[in-house]
Amino acid sequence: MTGLGEDLPRDARTILRRGLLVWGALVVLAAATVLLAFVPLGRLNMAASLGIAAAKALLIALFFMNLRRPDPLLRLAGFASLLWIGFLFALTFADQLTRAPVTQPGTVTPRTLSSGPGTGQRQF
Repeated sequence: MTGLGEDLPRDARTILRRGLLVWGALVVLAAATVLLAFVPLGRLNMAASLGIAAAKALLIALFFMNLRRPDPLLRLAGFASLLWIGFLFALTFADQLTRAPVTQPGTVTPRTLSSGPGTGQRQF
């Protein structure tokens, strides 16, 4: 035995049961995401949403992408993808930090409906 997943269950009943359990957990987490949209938690809304999203991503990575297996090549591919996503996020946030704020003079901002006279004409 090399420890590369030879002892994992191979019968259809076990595989189907595990897949259905993971699918059920993903459905419950998706319903929790929808219900969370209607609960006013203030600043905790974002943290709760990100927590649910991280749980869903972990379930998908472990069970559907088979990252639970001790195969070194699978784990290397998973780590490389996380590293690449982290690199893209870092570049995106660095780009956002170099942009001028919208309150800087000369920045075009849209007018609100109450800012112009009530003539019924569009404001440009």
